[in-house]
Amino acid sequence: CLGSCPQGAITIEEREAEEYNERKVMRNIARQGKNVIKAHLEHLKEHGQSEYLNEATDFLKERNIEVPLKEEPLRNGDKHMSVFSGCPGSKVMDFREKAEITEKKKTICKGISELRQWPIQIMLVPPIAPYLKDAHLLIAADCVPFAYADFHDELLKGKVLLVGCPKLDDVEFYKEKITQILKDNNIKSMTCAHMEVPCCFGLVSIVKSAISASGMDIPFKSIF
Repeated sequence: CLGSCPQGAITIEEREAEEYNERKVMRNIARQGKNVIKAHLEHLKEHGQSEYLNEATDFLKERNIEVPLKEEPLRNGDKHMSVFSGCPGSKVMDFREKAEITEKKKTICKGISELRQWPIQIMLVPPIAPYLKDAHLLIAADCVPFAYADFHDELLKGKVLLVGCPKLDDVEFYKEKITQILKDNNIKSMTCAHMEVPCCFGLVSIVKSAISASGMDIPFKSIF
């Protein structure tokens, strides 16, 4: 023990950071060898960052540098956005192409799911997930689908779903994530479905704050 607490050893500097640029990152990484390149590409792949992954592999190919991945990333318009090797529960999946089939099946059976994508947890959804582009967004409290019997037909149909709990989860993280989603994806409308208990109204506040922070003019309504 020093017996006293030294002062002034640490200073804090605040400054504007440059916007992330994958090609600039790759210029630095490429100099560090194959193992570092591979680790970076696998990191992008595991986190569903298909656009950055494609930029990185293009950078390597332009310079005749080996792409140390077992499988090439797929491009926009392919059946799947990218090869995924992370947690299966976080894998981005888009079910929208099945919507027409689902409508036909409804004429002969009941209980068809209206879920159009995966994952659905706000914590797990990548802001650049392809199904978010031009989407009508439904943000629901975790308890709503269990409490509302007609959730799929009356609330979820035709929308992309995000779920979370304003009481148990990180509210500031939610605000930042939703704000980023709104800035990046030209969201057409937002619906917030929540329970009547006071703590659940916090979800409405989170969504409204995110809309305000994004600077976007997005139609919004809340349901409880």
